[in-house]
Amino acid sequence: MNRFVSGAVVSLATVALLLLPSLASAWSPAGSAPVHPGVQTHTQGAQCTSNFVFQEGSTVYLGQAAHCSGTGEATETDGCTSASLPVGTAVEVSGASKPGTLAYNSWLSMQASGESDPDTCAYNDFALVRLDPADVGRVNPSVPGYGGPTGVGTIGDLGSIVFSYGNSELRLGIAKLSPKQGTVIQNEGNGWSHVVATVTPGVPGDSGSGFINEDGQAFGVLSTLQLAPLTGTNGVGDLGKGLAYARAHGFPNLQLVSGTQPFNPSLVGAILGA
Repeated sequence: MNRFVSGAVVSLATVALLLLPSLASAWSPAGSAPVHPGVQTHTQGAQCTSNFVFQEGSTVYLGQAAHCSGTGEATETDGCTSASLPVGTAVEVSGASKPGTLAYNSWLSMQASGESDPDTCAYNDFALVRLDPADVGRVNPSVPGYGGPTGVGTIGDLGSIVFSYGNSELRLGIAKLSPKQGTVIQNEGNGWSHVVATVTPGVPGDSGSGFINEDGQAFGVLSTLQLAPLTGTNGVGDLGKGLAYARAHGFPNLQLVSGTQPFNPSLVGAILGA
């Protein structure tokens, strides 16, 4: 993509950055926006939780896990061999007036590009749902209860505190059960995945939900329920690596959208505000 500035032709990346402020001014108020991080998504019956809001130019996306559109068994987690519904598949988004569209799936991109790195294949679990333009004005990018994200970051040291917001149907719509807090207990896959223990743990339907660090930075996407090293922990795919892969495979100007609400690192505060 290209744009003109002072008579010069520059890259579309600059166009996308210029569009961010004008679109950001159109975000719905955080307290009443029906579409935001943590809303449910349904991909041909498979229920997941969205993580964060992303943007490329004037196009707005919700993130979810790639396996949310998988067509195999729950144990099929290698993205280089596991089947998925195609790009273009309709995705129901809670709070949206129209279905979204699966626009990117890391599993499909890895298979198309012949990815062979075992860590990337095992842990790159990231997808984008393009929102219908009619629903962009219904969106706020803030994480319910916690606010933020303040950008994309890393996990820090083992034992670092992390925060998340799940929205599994198993919680029967009780919003105060959605905020979670926990710690990072292990890293694996050469930085592609982080094992976290939260109260309560992520359960089926929480897949795809976002994780933020102590500074409010988005760092992960809930991918798996772990049986080891500690039963009930979760495997969280690294968002920075997932974003870099998406940028290298068709979405060069993709950006995380920061929340309009300040980050509040308090589980109690998040529960009370939910």
